[in-house]
Amino acid sequence: MIRKAILAILLLSAFSSLAQSASDLDMRRRKLAVLANDIWEYRLQRSPELATATGDRRYNDRLAGRSLAAIEADAKKSKEFLARANAIDTKGFDEQEAITKTVIVDQLEGELDDHRLRNYEMPISQFRGVYLELPQLASQAPFATEEDYRNWIARMHQVPRVFDETIALMRAGVRDRLVIPKLLIEKMEAQIASLAHNAPEQSPFAEPLAKMPAAIPAARQAELREQLIAAIRDEVLPAYAKLAKFTHDEYLPHGREEAGLWALPDGPLRYATAIRRNTTTNLSADEIHRIGLREVARDEEEMLAIAKRLGFNSLAELNASIDRNPELHAKSREQILEIYRAAIAAMYEKLPLLFHRLPQQKVEVKATEPFREKTAATQYQRGTRDGSRPGYVVVVTYKPEERKLNTMEAVAYHEGVPGHHLQNAIAQELPSLPPLRQQGGFVAFGEGWALYAERLGKEVGLYKDPYSDYGRLQSDVFRAVRLVVDTGMHAKHWTRQQAVDYMHAHTDAPDVQVQSEIDRYIAIPGQALGYKIGQLEILKLREKAERELGAKFDLRAFHDEVLAAGSTPLEVLDRRIEHWIEREKGR
Repeated sequence: MIRKAILAILLLSAFSSLAQSASDLDMRRRKLAVLANDIWEYRLQRSPELATATGDRRYNDRLAGRSLAAIEADAKKSKEFLARANAIDTKGFDEQEAITKTVIVDQLEGELDDHRLRNYEMPISQFRGVYLELPQLASQAPFATEEDYRNWIARMHQVPRVFDETIALMRAGVRDRLVIPKLLIEKMEAQIASLAHNAPEQSPFAEPLAKMPAAIPAARQAELREQLIAAIRDEVLPAYAKLAKFTHDEYLPHGREEAGLWALPDGPLRYATAIRRNTTTNLSADEIHRIGLREVARDEEEMLAIAKRLGFNSLAELNASIDRNPELHAKSREQILEIYRAAIAAMYEKLPLLFHRLPQQKVEVKATEPFREKTAATQYQRGTRDGSRPGYVVVVTYKPEERKLNTMEAVAYHEGVPGHHLQNAIAQELPSLPPLRQQGGFVAFGEGWALYAERLGKEVGLYKDPYSDYGRLQSDVFRAVRLVVDTGMHAKHWTRQQAVDYMHAHTDAPDVQVQSEIDRYIAIPGQALGYKIGQLEILKLREKAERELGAKFDLRAFHDEVLAAGSTPLEVLDRRIEHWIEREKGR
């Protein structure tokens, strides 16, 4: 009897312990889910422009606050979120839950690193910043109802406040010797001035008036038109003029002469932080520089083989022939758009050979907006999860006769499918991911995947024209060159001209593109490193999977697994593919 009682007590204790353990696991899981939601909601509230871009209409009448007080409040909130994340023990969590915590911690630590380095005191350049982002918002905001137009007008009223806050940050940068190079300021000033001098009706902010919905009564349309034009004339354009004057009179004289981050306070730390954030690795600048030199040599060897098959003895001979051949240059803007559309359509037919899981959301092609086409690059613009706005490949068609046709196929695959669009659309459709992972991204993963995707066309029988295959390698070597010149300028004290000379020596890009690209790397240090570093990591993992799985290797399953957790740090991708390989071995 005593033994039975003792056994009953032990069993009751064990059941109680198991129940407590299950309850504790559920509680920790709920804490993580609540934290992920709280962070996302805070980001949408603090960045109404992000909310608009993702299709969330709650804040469409607002623009983000950019004051120092708002930035300090964000940093305080990031510290609170980080403390909550670090307090969550992920023991017993499934893989996706554990990744969510890793992603949250990585993002928050990156935000706090930026804050400690006061990068917010260099808020704009010729390549990024509020003065460029706001006009682009017109293509992302909805304009289907009268309320949509009133929201847009409300935003126009806030532009002077936003620009004043930006100017205050730039003044703080002058005080702390955190100013971008003078050469970039001059280009930025020209862009700001061009937007300031638009007639109100010709401003990109007035584009929503071009096609007002018939459902809005004519009298209301006239009223909205008058109010928007008045806001642009009396508030938006004067704000741009004020920013242009400040840039010329107060900011330009303090622009630095040196191209690299090394010239700023804590320069080496700034660049090491940029490398970590953009590559999600612990590679040093020297290591990345050496990788770049190696990859440039490898690409050029493959390119030379194609050149010889085409009857040329050197890359220089083939490049010169392409430059002289009018048949290898675009003849019109519309021809460029049609080439991109045709390449993407051809790849769509091949996707079942590369993936089991395909996205529902389609991608469209459109031209870059006129106000920024002279300095822009062809890029992808993410669609909304609910399908109300498709993904877009936004193509530069400026001066079509100077655009070479043989590189366009690779860029179409990079920006469209199976590159950015496919990866982003799949991430948005993964039901197990919280919104901050569906909508977020890491440079090395996203750009690495897109660069990897360029070569997939060759594996499914595309790049039928050897000139286009050569263009694929030109695209690849262009990204390898970035590793050399970015680290060269920001870590090895290269001058801007050294970087220009190296890019000319190893790419066939026209001088106008080389100049623009080098200025891009100066403006956003480290960002250009993510492409090649990410691509090489995916290739390494694929080679490992092929080697270890042998006949069991399924390329489609591998690609599905790479994309199955959305955009992650590369170290997370490594662990996931390692686990996938082990699972496949046991099948």
